[in-house]
Amino acid sequence: MASKARLATLIPIKNMNRALRFYTKVLGGELLYRGEGEMKDGWASLKLATQDIWLIAPEKRESRKLAYTTFLVDNIEGFVSGLVKKGVKFDKPMKMSKETKIKGPVAYDSMGAAAFFKDTEGNLFMVWQGDPSM
Repeated sequence: MASKARLATLIPIKNMNRALRFYTKVLGGELLYRGEGEMKDGWASLKLATQDIWLIAPEKRESRKLAYTTFLVDNIEGFVSGLVKKGVKFDKPMKMSKETKIKGPVAYDSMGAAAFFKDTEGNLFMVWQGDPSM
């Protein structure tokens, strides 16, 4: 059943070359396959961390307001710092409660720490560290 299946995250993109540079050079993904011929700019598969990522250029753009990919990390500050050094711009963090503490692009609260950024195609990503020491 589904519990034994592998999952791939499909990410809509606008420009394949730009997206591939971001996902391989900035995030460290490994290009597994890029479409050929008419599909050259329409589909590519990558391995990112332990996950399969498929970059797709859909005919009609999807509107994704709530669905996004989350990087689960043990050291959010180190992860964020590494991406910032590669040119990634993080969104301004939001206070979720009175207890939320902001440090740079990271918001810390009792449940964990979070930071958000967008890829070159405008897709939202979250970086999450559960139970961080504040």
